[in-house]
Parts: sequence; C-alpha cells; structure tokens
Amino acid sequence: MAIPVIDFSKLSGEERAKTMAQIANGCEEWGFFQLVNHGISEELLEKVKKVASECFKLEREEGFKNSTKVKLLNELMEKKSTDRLENVDWEDVFLLSDNNENEWPSKTAKFKETMEEYRAELKKLAENLMEIMDENLGLPKGYIKKAFNGGEEDNAFFGTKVSHYPPCPNPEKVIGLRAHTDAGGVILLFQDDKVGGLQILKDGEWIDVQPLPNSIVINTGDQIEVLSNGRYKSVWHRVLATQDGNRRSLASFYNPSLNATISPAPELIEKAQGKDNQEGAYPKFVFGDYMSVYVQQKFLPKEPRFQAVKAK
Repeated sequence: MAIPVIDFSKLSGEERAKTMAQIANGCEEWGFFQLVNHGISEELLEKVKKVASECFKLEREEGFKNSTKVKLLNELMEKKSTDRLENVDWEDVFLLSDNNENEWPSKTAKFKETMEEYRAELKKLAENLMEIMDENLGLPKGYIKKAFNGGEEDNAFFGTKVSHYPPCPNPEKVIGLRAHTDAGGVILLFQDDKVGGLQILKDGEWIDVQPLPNSIVINTGDQIEVLSNGRYKSVWHRVLATQDGNRRSLASFYNPSLNATISPAPELIEKAQGKDNQEGAYPKFVFGDYMSVYVQQKFLPKEPRFQAVKAK
C-alpha cells in the first residue's frame, strides 16, 4: 500500500474534477498525499537540497556528533543493555520563520536567499491547497485562510523545520522522530529523494511514505481536523532511524495565528446533524491555548488535547 500521488498540474485542465476528487480522497481517507507537478521549479528544489545538505555538514554535524542523544546511545551500547532510548529523537533540527531571520544559519553560501525564495513558493502552494479544501468541503473561498489569520490580514504563522536524520549505528535502539500528529494546519514536506524512514499509521498499520524525487508531501494537522468537523483527519506519523544515509527533511507548516479562534465551520456542523458526528465533537478555542497543551503532549493522543482546551 502506498500513499496517493496526485498530479497537481491537472487542476487547470480537463481533469480538474477528477483531481479535486483525488485531493478530497487524500484528505479524507489518508491525511497524507504526494503532489507532483506542483509548480515549484526543479531548479529551485535542487538549490534547496544543496544548501540544506551543505548547511548540515558545515554548521550542524559537529554539534550533532557531540549531542546528548549520541552520548546516551553510546552509553547504552557500552552497557550491552537491552533497553531502548525513550523520549529521544535521532534528529538534528532547526526552525526558519519570518520572526527569527537573525538566527538563520549564516555560514552556508546562498542559504538565506534560497530558503526565502523556497518558503515564499511553499506558502503560495499552501494557500492554494487551502482554497481547494474550501471548495471540496463546500465552504466559501478563503474560509480556512481567513480562520487561520484571524481575519483578512496576514497573521498566520508559516514556519519551516529543517531536519536531518544522520546514520544511526543502532537504529533498533532509538527512533528518528517519535509518532505524533501535527498541531497546526497544512504541512508541506520536501523529503529526501533516496533515504526513506517516514511512515504513517493507516488502518492500524505503519506504511512507508515512498521517496519520490522533487515531490511535495502534504498532510493535514489537528486544526484542519477541527475546522472540517472531522471530515479531514490529522494522522499519526513517525520517522525511523536508519543505518545508511543522512535523511534530509524540510517540513513547512501553515499554522493559525496564536490569537486565532478555531472551531468547526458552522456549515459542516449543520451537515453532520443527525449523523454519527454530533455537534460539539470539537471545541472552540484559541490556537495559542492549544499550542500550550500540545508542547506538553505532542507524542500523546490528540483527543485529550481537544478536551483540555475545551475545559479552558
């Protein structure tokens, strides 16, 4: 079983209706799908790969080798322990946003300008996808974007997590990234062409997200689940550690403003009346409150998070 692969260019042709249906199916049945022919140039994507890999070698690798997680794994192996490393991710990661540009890596040639161009393209793609979700859900055009921005202004948070999962000598002892659902809205992942490891939980089974050169993997976060009143689900996913290859992963996320109020769209509550999905399945809350709970409970089930903000 493989996650759906959708040709995004067909939205503007005769196969628009079919492509819209494929995206709806990706959101409703999978929570993950891959886009090809998404409009972001291969030239730009190749530049992104180059600067991300160079940045890891030049500015990050040494720090990872000297990190606590590497020391903990070495100690575990020296003891010949049968235990696994718990509450640890075999990942090097840093965040890029408009709010922290002074903290971006500065020693890697063309890193900043390449990532600024890439992030601008990804943000446009995210907004395009949200309009497609609006249409597929029967919501007014721009509904999700407006909800995330808390109105007409551009207040939403757009971040990019730059991760590497270096080769791990004992991948049976530690995970690359623990299983979780994403807190926010729409996530756009540019993953490694060759080194796999990303898996999603589908019908009780962990399924590989197959590497596909220069595709963009899309997944929906907890806030899309709430806005869609459960029509679209955020899905558990994880990254396995591997012995071979240094997995590169750039996850960009279009999240609500911390001040935005999130709740199921009224139109979708009305449609759910009389069905299994009762009104009140999801609470109304301020996204900043949800994030306060999420940072404490990221690797736990999402349902108690919804209940925690409902109680506030």
